Amino acid sequence: MQKTKPFYYGGQALIEGVMMRGREHMAMAVRKPDGELEIISEPLSSIYKGRVRETPFIRGIIVLIETLALGIRTMLRSAQIATAEEGEDDIPAAALWSSVALAIVFAVVLFFIGPLLLTRYTVDPFIDSSLASNLIEGLIRIAIFIAYLKLIGLMPDIKRVFSYHGAEHKVVNAYEEGEPLELETARKYSTAHARCGTSFTLAVLVIAIIVFALLGRPNIWVSIASRIVLIPVIAAFGYEFIRFSGAHSKNPFVRVTLGPGLWLQAMTTREPDDSQLEAALSALKRVIEADAGIASAPRNDSPDFVTAGSPD
Repeated sequence: MQKTKPFYYGGQALIEGVMMRGREHMAMAVRKPDGELEIISEPLSSIYKGRVRETPFIRGIIVLIETLALGIRTMLRSAQIATAEEGEDDIPAAALWSSVALAIVFAVVLFFIGPLLLTRYTVDPFIDSSLASNLIEGLIRIAIFIAYLKLIGLMPDIKRVFSYHGAEHKVVNAYEEGEPLELETARKYSTAHARCGTSFTLAVLVIAIIVFALLGRPNIWVSIASRIVLIPVIAAFGYEFIRFSGAHSKNPFVRVTLGPGLWLQAMTTREPDDSQLEAALSALKRVIEADAGIASAPRNDSPDFVTAGSPD
């Protein structure tokens, strides 16, 4: 009998909630103004699953698209639920993809074009080495990323999102250790996780230094174009690194390479309270049930936790 490949559950923090992505479904649990949890699950679009998503390197690009599209859609939906706003359940496609486009443009300008221009016009006139130029540009890029995380982490609403981020990690850590999906067991686990998006972003920024160094120091327009068109390639390598590291996180050497990403997660996670852990547990329970074909309970039910087992 052919052994089924392991599936790694994961998700993201939302406004007053958590989204968990499964093999065939996604589920989100969001705290409403009255204190009740609203739990929603739905099948994933075909773009987010299938053989192509399991193809090395191509899957990294698909995950990047998924993270933006699915992440923004569920984030906007959670904001509607958490603030009790009236509106359609589904975010219009035009609004969703406009948000994705704006997020991409913002990230490219802030983390790729900005550091390039800053280096080219303030540092390069004084150095001859293209290697040194690319290294300095990369260090500026990482510094901007850290400063960005530090600044947004000062916002009260973002602090709460970071607490839900910590809850998501605790619950996934407990599940992957085969623990019961209960508050008592989830509390004891770390708010850091090897497959976190924060670690993925850091890996992308480090790999970018290597890739751009191989290009030397071409003229400014070629350099700008390279920072745009090579992002999917760099993201693909970054995803493979995080995927491999997550599967071998107990290896001493791998743990060393994971260290900077785990350290950086201290800026994007906070210790959650029990209500935040409850949301993460409910989302994971619901997506496991949906993947197993178990009929969903009403959307506004309260959770009764299950015992973790193999997701496959």
